[in-house]
Amino acid sequence: MSSVNLPFNTDWRKEVERMSLLAGLLLALMLVFFVITSLLQPAYPWLAYPRAFSEAAIVGACADWFAVVALFRHPFGIPIPHTAVVPRHKNRIGENLGRFISNNFLAPTELTARMERVNATGWIAHWIKQPNNAKTLANRLQGLFPPLLELLSEEQLHQFSRGVIRKGIDSIAAAPISARLLSFLIAHGYHEEIFDLGLDKALTFFRKHKQNIQHRVSKNSEGWFPGWVDTKITDAFFAELLSNMKAARGNIDHPWRHEYRAQLNRLVVKLANDQVLFERFELIKSEVFDNSVVDGYLDWLGLEVEQKLQSELHAEDGLLSGGLVHALVALGNWLDQDPATGATINRWAQQLVLSTIVPNREEISTFVAEVVARWDTATLVDKLELQFGKDLQYIRINGTLVGGLVGLLIYTASHLLGTV
Repeated sequence: MSSVNLPFNTDWRKEVERMSLLAGLLLALMLVFFVITSLLQPAYPWLAYPRAFSEAAIVGACADWFAVVALFRHPFGIPIPHTAVVPRHKNRIGENLGRFISNNFLAPTELTARMERVNATGWIAHWIKQPNNAKTLANRLQGLFPPLLELLSEEQLHQFSRGVIRKGIDSIAAAPISARLLSFLIAHGYHEEIFDLGLDKALTFFRKHKQNIQHRVSKNSEGWFPGWVDTKITDAFFAELLSNMKAARGNIDHPWRHEYRAQLNRLVVKLANDQVLFERFELIKSEVFDNSVVDGYLDWLGLEVEQKLQSELHAEDGLLSGGLVHALVALGNWLDQDPATGATINRWAQQLVLSTIVPNREEISTFVAEVVARWDTATLVDKLELQFGKDLQYIRINGTLVGGLVGLLIYTASHLLGTV
């Protein structure tokens, strides 16, 4: 048999014992009072009235004592019929309790009326917005991931992480994202720095390779001009080119810069809208990621992701935990601020309760009866006596006093009518 877990503490037991002692002392007082008044009544006839009171009080106290005790056990251990009511009818009490709950608390009309007043969404939103609650729930959710990952083999996990990275890259169109990146650079003025950097690299290159270029010009000329003429022409060309490049280097209004900006803007528009360029970029992206070097890099990146994920799953204050907390708080705020969604969730909750509880009312009633039947009888009686014992002792006290008053009234009425 299972034990019974009813809420009580040691103070209750002391209070019940105190009230039981008080009821017993009151009965003893009535007994003493009855004996004294009976002995003194011949000398003092008026003591007949308090004697009648004490006599009736004794009867009332004993009757109520018998009734209270008979609820839970046999008085004096004698198996008197219709005593020890609770132990004898424990199973029937459980069945009646189950039917009572099923018919009165789980009835469709009662549940529907109650669920219409329940704001499940509001409760969820209020609870989940509390930082401690969000943290607790995030830790519970985070704790679900390691067992799930253990279901996958190392190779499956590796293929999964690599596939996620590859699919993520494949889902991003190269041309439009290039257009966005270029627009960002232009918006923040980085294109000007890139232009200056290009000029610096070009200046360095031409100065470093000036003689090689002159040699190639002389070698490829038709021989119509002497070599010194080719040299003069090449020097003049280089001087003019370097002069223009130096001028463009520090002048934001230089024509070369205007043309450079115009070309960039046209390129942004073309990258964002040109279908031919879109397909060409996708082809290039596919060829790049089919390269064995890049493929190896994706494998390495997948392993890094796995290791990072494993460390995050066991970190109490890591990125994953923090992200879950922020996501849960954001979810709570969203539920709190979206009446339409809140109404939908409340409706789902009502339908869930009605569709699960109402059709299974009989099973719930049977479950209650089975639980009560499994309770240990002695423990159940002890717990119930502690739960209601104080009030039951008041019944004994009230029975003593009320019985005495009724007896006094009967005796007085009899005396007045002349029947005594």
